[in-house]
Amino acid sequence: MATAVKKVVLAYSGGLDTSIILKWLQETYACEVVTITADLGQGEELEPARKKAEVLGIKEIFVEDLREEFVRDFVFPMFRANALYEGVYLLGTSIARPLIAKRQIEIAKATGADAVAHGATGKGNDQVRFELTYYALNPDIKVIAPWREWSFKSRSDLIDFAEKHQIPVTRDKRGEAPFSVDANLLHSSSEGKVLEDPGQEPPPDVYQRTVAPELRRAHDVTGAQRGRHRCAQSHDRDGRRLDGESPRCCDPRALRAHPRPQDRPALALRQHRRLDPQRREDEQLVSHRRAPARVP
Repeated sequence: MATAVKKVVLAYSGGLDTSIILKWLQETYACEVVTITADLGQGEELEPARKKAEVLGIKEIFVEDLREEFVRDFVFPMFRANALYEGVYLLGTSIARPLIAKRQIEIAKATGADAVAHGATGKGNDQVRFELTYYALNPDIKVIAPWREWSFKSRSDLIDFAEKHQIPVTRDKRGEAPFSVDANLLHSSSEGKVLEDPGQEPPPDVYQRTVAPELRRAHDVTGAQRGRHRCAQSHDRDGRRLDGESPRCCDPRALRAHPRPQDRPALALRQHRRLDPQRREDEQLVSHRRAPARVP
């Protein structure tokens, strides 16, 4: 039998997992649920999370912009301390958790809640980050960690629970995700599952804000802007398309004829030097001119 709880503040993203947790809290603890959705610059629209919470019967919904506080009080102090996980890994995910937990405790105090809940799994570091912050700010608060309590064993169990309680499940959430992604204003990281096998090449969509190190895009401009075909294919370091095709837009001669904006100054300088023999001779004289002898 679950311990009596009157009101719980849930860290709510609006995704499938936290929506299931919300409904599970209502059923298991028969308590009122308050949601807090934090904007940390993750690049997602947050209003759908508010609407989803309303559909699930939540009356007190907090959607808050914490980006400035995140950077000012967490990211910058972390940089000044040169804080690295095991000396090499920037603290992109972990540095955001204490801020979310801090805001949960503040909302719990403001709304009279006697418990807080998070969606971290029972085998990761996030549960520790959330709960140490909870207890540091309010040692008497009750912490609910559904992933350590409920009986769901697989993704299909979660989907069945969602369908039973009419929680919307998008098509891409029905199968096992190939990896998990966490993002905020500071970073985007992907981990787990297929990425844990060093012998398997990561899928292309693992790169959220960059491209694979061995790839680059020769350019990304529309035909209307440059009067040329737009190429969205990946290229090697020499500008050759990896799929073997070589349209005019990927031809090095075409790239020189229609340079990217960032390449224009250097190309213009080289062209000017080629067209001005006197300037080229002057530069050669200057480069070979000896410094005057120092008078003792």
